[in-house]
Amino acid sequence: MRLFSCDYCGHVVHFDNRSCINCGHRLGFVPEKLTMCTLEPSSGGAWPIVGKTNPARFLCANASIDVCNWLVDPADGNAYCVACRHNRLVPNTNLLEGIDRFRRINQAQRHLFYSLLRWSIPHPDRNEDPAGGLVFDFVEDTIAADGSIVAAMTGHDEGAISIRAAEADDVTRELARSYMHEHYRTLLGHFRHETGHFVWNKLVRDRRAFEEFRAVFGDERENYDAALQRHYEAGPTPGWTESFVSAYASAHPWEDFAECFAHLLHAVDTLETARAFGMVINPHGYKELAADVNFDPYNAPSAQQLMDAWIPLSVAINAIQRSMGQPDTYPFILSPPVVAKLDFINKLMTGEAKANSSDM
Repeated sequence: MRLFSCDYCGHVVHFDNRSCINCGHRLGFVPEKLTMCTLEPSSGGAWPIVGKTNPARFLCANASIDVCNWLVDPADGNAYCVACRHNRLVPNTNLLEGIDRFRRINQAQRHLFYSLLRWSIPHPDRNEDPAGGLVFDFVEDTIAADGSIVAAMTGHDEGAISIRAAEADDVTRELARSYMHEHYRTLLGHFRHETGHFVWNKLVRDRRAFEEFRAVFGDERENYDAALQRHYEAGPTPGWTESFVSAYASAHPWEDFAECFAHLLHAVDTLETARAFGMVINPHGYKELAADVNFDPYNAPSAQQLMDAWIPLSVAINAIQRSMGQPDTYPFILSPPVVAKLDFINKLMTGEAKANSSDM
């Protein structure tokens, strides 16, 4: 994630800021320009942008409950920003708990959409693509007849992504992570993984790129339900660490792609953050752990370039976490076959970005 600056006073501002802590001006993110803008006082609901003569913008409708800080072009004709308009079912905003959950969920969702927009990944909603457009349902747990809690399921079905709303609560999410024997579980991870299935549909399946995909990930025509049942009953593929980024990735090529898509976004977005802060990893006497993010991670020509920087950076981040008594932020091993899979996806993403920029 980039760093931004206040248009009024020049003070540094961050992606999730609602106002500048130095001058107090309201801030808003302009998605089509991928930048934070400083706003003049509102007049009739419209917010002029400091130093700009273009028409004033409106805040996303979810700003009224302090959930979103993105802006909407008045000519758009939609009250919601380009991220929030994909939401179909949201937490109960009549309750403080629901608003708190929605706020944490939306923070992760906006980080996902930042990456989609950076790469110009197509993300039609259900109005544009009724059968396979991207739509999110943030589903609540239910209560069974015996009073027990029935956990809502996180998953994907032809562009419809369900996220268990209760996982916005740290305790619930940690219990789920422990029960599932996972090393890593976050809301942003859910968004990135499930959106990976949507991206596979749009950029592999719908474009008939099966041959190239199968050469790297294997044959997705394997029965999916049977593969998942085998995974949960017998455990992951033996020796999975040699070829897969996670145990779950070994269950089926679709899950392998979704997991690798999520991990590519983890690395690229974190590397952009490191670049924004001018971070250089240069431990004396350990050249293999040296890294300088002196390139645009969203425009890297290969996953190897990304990994040459990401692996040393993630090792450093993990070491810092341990120094603070915290678990590793990135507890994964990236083998050469995994890097090859990341490279396949990286070429899909950067190719999409170049194709869409040339069309403009």
